[in-house]
Amino acid sequence: MSLSKPDWSRVRHVLLDMDGTLLDLAFDNFIWRTAVPTRYAEARGLSLDAARRELEPQFMAVAHTLPWYDTDYWTRLTGVDVGALHWEFKDRIGILDGTIEFLDAVRASGRPIWLATNAHPDSWKPKLEQTNLTSYFEHIVSSYDMQAPKEERAFWTRLRERHPFDPALTLFADDSRPVLDSARAFGIAQVVAMTHPDTSQPARSFPDFYTAARLKELLPID
Repeated sequence: MSLSKPDWSRVRHVLLDMDGTLLDLAFDNFIWRTAVPTRYAEARGLSLDAARRELEPQFMAVAHTLPWYDTDYWTRLTGVDVGALHWEFKDRIGILDGTIEFLDAVRASGRPIWLATNAHPDSWKPKLEQTNLTSYFEHIVSSYDMQAPKEERAFWTRLRERHPFDPALTLFADDSRPVLDSARAFGIAQVVAMTHPDTSQPARSFPDFYTAARLKELLPID
């Protein structure tokens, strides 16, 4: 495994996670830890703490599987329109520092940028509309499209079938350890772990990956 800074001479495709890599994960944490439980509590006459206690085991039961990221699944389960919450609180969506600088540099280098996200369309669409990032991406691919999360090999296999790429000549950045492990196991040669996905929380540690707090740390591009 390589813990060295990415070798841009061996990068033909750049695949990027969205939440925690391009965008501040604080928004998602607000949606799932505060907005959903609050609306759930209001509908059932519960305290916020009681609502969280009811929801937490249900969240954990499907962690890192397709339902975990499926807003339709959670809308049915909780009775809360989770997709609508993303639009209601869209002003909270934030781009992480250095994201635009990095995207501009990659685009100027002529390398295609693909968004590879676990986010359901009800989640990624309001985020990209709010941030005006859509034009940077040659392809936007979600676990919803692949019918498998990035934690599973099936995601990568189906992605390569739909949009051919050479994993040995690909750079991928993400903030989730199971996803990073999955990408590396698939053969993506240059995998970067993002250590500070949520600006309201402390940074994380990934001792067995090359790490960056912000994408701009991967510059300059040779």
